[in-house]
Amino acid sequence: SGISVAADRVITMDRRVSQAAADRSDQDAAAPPKLEFERVLCFDLQSGKELWTFEYEQPYGALDYGNGPRAAPTIYGDVVLTLGALGRFNCLNVADGSMIWSHDLVKDFNGRPPMWGYAASPQVLNDTVIVFGGGNEGYCVLAFDLKTGRLKWHSLSDEAGYSWPVPVRRSTHTHLVCWTPSHIRGIDAADGRPLWSIPYEVTYGVSIATPIVHEDIVLVCGYWAGSRAIKLHEHAVDVKLLWEENRYLRGLMSQPLYRDGYVYLLDKQYGLTCFELKTGRKLWDDKNTLTPRGRNPQASIVWLNEEGRTDQNRIISLNSEGELGLLSVTPDGFVEHARSRIIDPTWAHPAFAGYRVLARSDQKLVCIQLPSGK
Repeated sequence: SGISVAADRVITMDRRVSQAAADRSDQDAAAPPKLEFERVLCFDLQSGKELWTFEYEQPYGALDYGNGPRAAPTIYGDVVLTLGALGRFNCLNVADGSMIWSHDLVKDFNGRPPMWGYAASPQVLNDTVIVFGGGNEGYCVLAFDLKTGRLKWHSLSDEAGYSWPVPVRRSTHTHLVCWTPSHIRGIDAADGRPLWSIPYEVTYGVSIATPIVHEDIVLVCGYWAGSRAIKLHEHAVDVKLLWEENRYLRGLMSQPLYRDGYVYLLDKQYGLTCFELKTGRKLWDDKNTLTPRGRNPQASIVWLNEEGRTDQNRIISLNSEGELGLLSVTPDGFVEHARSRIIDPTWAHPAFAGYRVLARSDQKLVCIQLPSGK
């Protein structure tokens, strides 16, 4: 699970395994089974002190890479929404971790967890919480009332992907761009009504990197099938495939970044890559400088939107080796300014709070103070 921070509260999730108590009356019995729990953990940002823990039993069974929950908690006002790897969906009080409401997406809505478990964080739009359940017969996308947990609407019958639905403002309505293992789809955020669809079959269901929408273009970057750009028009159902590319623009987990007509993507073979959004024309790559190539290269990349700087082109990144990096990127190339290892190898997305970065591995959680004004 990634990390979320709000109002000096640091919230993440993990998995705890304990040995069940043995029956003392039966000395010859086989070893007692293990008990598995998912936990939501809250820490104080200033001190690291644990403030509360909410846990529930959750057997992982044969879940592939079943080391723990994947989706980062979503903090919204005085509540935190969490989604476990196998579908336990909770709304908790941020102050003390008490449960407000809860659902099991598999048991309650016939959800189908992806091969590597649910990974898309709950998405809040006004008073509605949206999650991917992956249920058939119209239960792929689920929308719940934030206060009560009541199901408001449901839509589509695709399997669940790993990225969350992206809200897009169109005219007077908000639409959701949903990337599933079989399609890129648009639905109405108010009622889930399907609006448009572009087929896109992905191997192993790895619809992971969150799509981005800029210049009325939806960009989806896949690992095997490459990138596709979809042009949106004012009329909700009027879309077209603008371009597709499957040699140089193949993303995996890291969301691409956009600025001034150009996109920066971590390509699986060539590393950090810059290309033009409207055409897909590649300008450069970093030859795997940011993070090692490997089988599944990963580095989170986010913009530093720094007040007082005229060059708004700096990126902060945490790669899979646990190295925090600072670099500048433009259509002309990249410059690395600093790099330091702050955590063990990790795929979990860090959190940034002021001049602090919070990162985690499977074993530890760290808070690092960054230099200010540089």
